[in-house]
Amino acid sequence: MLENRKARHEYEILETYEAGLALKGTEVKSLRAGKVDFTGAYARFRDGELWLEDLYIAPYEKGSYSNHDPRRPRKLLLHKHELNKLRGRVEQKGLTLVPLKIYFNDRGYAKVLLALARGKRDYEKKQDDKKRAVEREMEKWY
Repeated sequence: MLENRKARHEYEILETYEAGLALKGTEVKSLRAGKVDFTGAYARFRDGELWLEDLYIAPYEKGSYSNHDPRRPRKLLLHKHELNKLRGRVEQKGLTLVPLKIYFNDRGYAKVLLALARGKRDYEKKQDDKKRAVEREMEKWY
């Protein structure tokens, strides 16, 4: 399981959705090896479909000529009613879709945990950091 650790720091998570991920063979091998960078990754609607943009999946070392483009847009697979619901929510001001995790389910399919999120301001991030530090300190003593 590959996790986007910065997402929970940068965004306020409102809802999460599980989506399938359409991949090529060499991308699957790189994912299984854990060679992914979530920096700047987001999902957006294009032509009625949901696409994962700017997710870096490193080229597979042994892929030769059949390797993939590391930053190519990847189609996300959701039911039509979920897509319609998400489209309505994303069109609201300030909401975006951010990948939180990429993992393989028990059947071996690649899945993405998407979060409907609102960006945090700097002072909100600082408040959260202080709150976590206090909680850690309390756990240490009790």
